[in-house]
Amino acid sequence: MSISREEEKESCRKCSRKQKKNGIDIGYFQSDVSIEGDCENVVKQLIDKKGQIDILFNNAGVLIPGTTHETPTDTWEKIFDINVKGTYFMSKYTIPHMLEKGNGVIVNNSSVVGLKGFPGLAAYVASKGAVTQLTKTMALEYADKGIRVNAICPGAIETPMVVDDFFDKVEDPEAAREYLTSFHPQGRLGQSDEIANAVMFLCDDNVGFMTGNMLSVDGGWIAK
Repeated sequence: MSISREEEKESCRKCSRKQKKNGIDIGYFQSDVSIEGDCENVVKQLIDKKGQIDILFNNAGVLIPGTTHETPTDTWEKIFDINVKGTYFMSKYTIPHMLEKGNGVIVNNSSVVGLKGFPGLAAYVASKGAVTQLTKTMALEYADKGIRVNAICPGAIETPMVVDDFFDKVEDPEAAREYLTSFHPQGRLGQSDEIANAVMFLCDDNVGFMTGNMLSVDGGWIAK
């Protein structure tokens, strides 16, 4: 789903206002994770405002269907710029601050298809495979420096990326939904709050011995 920067900003404003009523202070910085300077700037602004970063969740991502030979080069590059370079850029500028204070948690959003192949999503699958391997490498690089790095590996989740960017771009959206649902032994697609709760679990100090882990939240897909 494509929205304008102003629509995105208004969505952030609404979320911020809603959470303030619940006593939660949410700030936001508008940026493009595929642009290194934007990532560097947003980390700087956050440090200037809050003084430290405890948790980084690299969640930005895009999905555009296409087999290997049918995927245009510019589409491949767009997917990698956001899914992979975005994860790298935000981590690159956040990690030095975590190293300075001696602790931190990073969660990268990979995918069940970052652990196994899936036809028709060549660029997306390759990008999530890259995120999986980057997560393992980061975990090893900073394991003895107080920084834990894990990845969440969702199955198909009811989000605009799946519904609008995948289902609505194929000839038979209902057949596509049934096909994708069939990969999940639970017989349904996941919900975004189920992923959010799993991410919070990975951020919890009570699981401080977890790093380099790919946590599948996929309705049993990876177990098949």
